[in-house]
Amino acid sequence: MTTSYAYAPHLDYDPERYEGVTLKRGIAWVFDVVMIAMLCALILPFTAFTGIFFFPFLMLVVGFIYRWFTLANGSSTWGMRLMGIRFRDHRGAPLSSGLALAHTLGYSISIAMPPLQLISIILMLVTERGQGLTDLVLGTEAVNIYH
Repeated sequence: MTTSYAYAPHLDYDPERYEGVTLKRGIAWVFDVVMIAMLCALILPFTAFTGIFFFPFLMLVVGFIYRWFTLANGSSTWGMRLMGIRFRDHRGAPLSSGLALAHTLGYSISIAMPPLQLISIILMLVTERGQGLTDLVLGTEAVNIYH
């Protein structure tokens, strides 16, 4: 059975679908980083505060889990939901759990390698649909929820 989705990026280009998405992604990213940091702060006592010594790694692991689960359950992180955007696959469908995992892995690799993250940011600023490096590789894109 074929399902038609409201956001089918390959069918046509609608500028309103992408209006302000890059800025919204940036603001959502800041919100998500703050959320992840707060979650890590809550976890610290359970590590007998030794987590302070590997806090960046803790942020990476907690961030990976946070990002994967939120993307798999709504195609957007909490920050993205707050900003009114979500990811869609190449057919315009919400992200599957597997695609959410792949997107999270791509994002995590980019964060771990600053040149890749810089390339991704530049791509979001210059591509027609505001797609980052992971988006281009996977065929995903962020779109406005309400349009």
